Order: sequence, then C-alpha cells, then structure tokens
Amino acid sequence: MTVLEVIQRSAEFLQRHGVDSPRLQIELLLAHVLKLPRLQLYLNHDRALTDAELAALRALVQRRAKREPLQHLTGSTSFFGLEISVSPAALVPRPETETLVELALAALAKSTSPQPTVLDFGTGTGCIAIVLAARCPPACVHALDISDAALALARGNTERNALAGRITFHFGDGFPALPAELRFDLITSNPPYIPATEIATLQPEVRDFDPRMALDGGADGLDFYRRLASEAPARLNAGGGLFAEFGDGQENAIQRLFTDAGWSRVAVHRDLSSRPRVIEAWRTA
Repeated sequence: MTVLEVIQRSAEFLQRHGVDSPRLQIELLLAHVLKLPRLQLYLNHDRALTDAELAALRALVQRRAKREPLQHLTGSTSFFGLEISVSPAALVPRPETETLVELALAALAKSTSPQPTVLDFGTGTGCIAIVLAARCPPACVHALDISDAALALARGNTERNALAGRITFHFGDGFPALPAELRFDLITSNPPYIPATEIATLQPEVRDFDPRMALDGGADGLDFYRRLASEAPARLNAGGGLFAEFGDGQENAIQRLFTDAGWSRVAVHRDLSSRPRVIEAWRTA
C-alpha cells in the first residue's frame, strides 16, 4: 500500500470509530512511523510502505480507534514551541493552557525583582514551569505535584529541553509540602476543575486515559480554587500574583472566591477561542 492509500483507508477507519479529525490524526501517526514531517507525506504519496511500517502503523491506528490519545501514541506533544513528553501519569498539555503561560510571562517581564520566584502548583508534565524557565532565565522556578509519576515525567521533560537544574521539584499535597520559609512572586496553576459527576461524560480520550486526580475538582469542580484563594496569599511576597486556568462556565464563581478572600485586581482572561479561561489575582498589599 502506498502512503496515499494508507491515509485514505485509515482515515475512514478512524472516522467509523468516532475519532475527530481522522485524516489529520492518521497523517500525524504515519509521519511518526515514517519519521517524516507531516507535510512531507504528500511529496511521497506514491511511496510503498514496508511490511514493518504497515505493522507498526496498524497497531497505532487500532489503539487510536480505541480512543487512546494521539499524544500517548507518539509519546510527546508541542507546547509553546517546546516538545513535551507525555504519558498516562499526567494530563496531556492543551493549547488553551498557552494563554496562562503568555499571561505569566508578561507578568514576569514587568516584575521588579531581579530574580522572581515562581511556583507551578500541580505541575503535571511540567510544561508550564518549563516554558517559564526557558523564556525567563532570571526566574527561580519551583514545581509541585502530589504524584511521584508526574514529577518523574516533569523531570524528564526538563532534561529533554536542556533545563536540568533550572527547576526545583517538590512532592506533596499542596502548600504544606513546601519548605515553610519559601515565598513566591508568582504562582501558576492548571488544577483539576471537572465536577466529579461530570467525569463520566467526558470524551474517552480524557475520561479513560488522563489520570482522574488531574481531572476531579470535587463536587462542583472548585475545590482547588478554594485552596488557592485561601492558602496562596501566605505564600506570596508583597505584590505577588496568581494565574490559574479554569473550566467552561466557572468564571463567575471563581471570581467571587478570590474577591471574597480579599485578593485585589481580580480579572478573567479569554483563550484564543474567546472562552473565559484564566483567573488573575494579586495579593493585597
């Protein structure tokens, strides 16, 4: 079978199994197997695949048809221009999270501290912390997670992106796991925000393959925002701020949480699809 034939037949197969953007998905999988840039496939559309290449691709396509995430099959994803390894140990980085990173980088650029200290709360793959460390070399970046497996993945990603030693990792459940004296100029977080009863309704790629602890935000999805709103001020330096991602329809409730907790300059920012996505809040002087 040629490259073009494989693309056409596999796309039809994935479409029958309910996979979104099936042609793009098979192009990315085939490019992964052939170790080619995706656009090069159409310059080689009449190339015949070897038996070994067909077998490797067939195995991946069958797994994708069972709704295993594409990123798990290829082993990585691009985030803010960096390649991030992924696994079932942590949430797959999403494009909308890049909005949070852009806001955090803009805040760091305005910082008056010569070495601003940053905490990524619930770091997962480490994608947020890694971009902040890469794009803001003076920053002293810390990353916290309750999952040993996620932290191992994040450490590997720092090495993959030539940032070994630039990020300090902490294991544990929230702020009590950090050294008592540690304070930050900025906190970022993409915490679990799916209401527990809604997890069963999510796309299979998320529901069945992302770790539940990275999804479950409690009964109303707001458990971690309550913790951030009440506990983060004690960990911020004067004038310090916080940026946290949230889910659809949560913006008003989260704004009230931070306002009622005494934060100042509370604002909501939209992502590239114009959906409310990130809460910004600053410690009252």
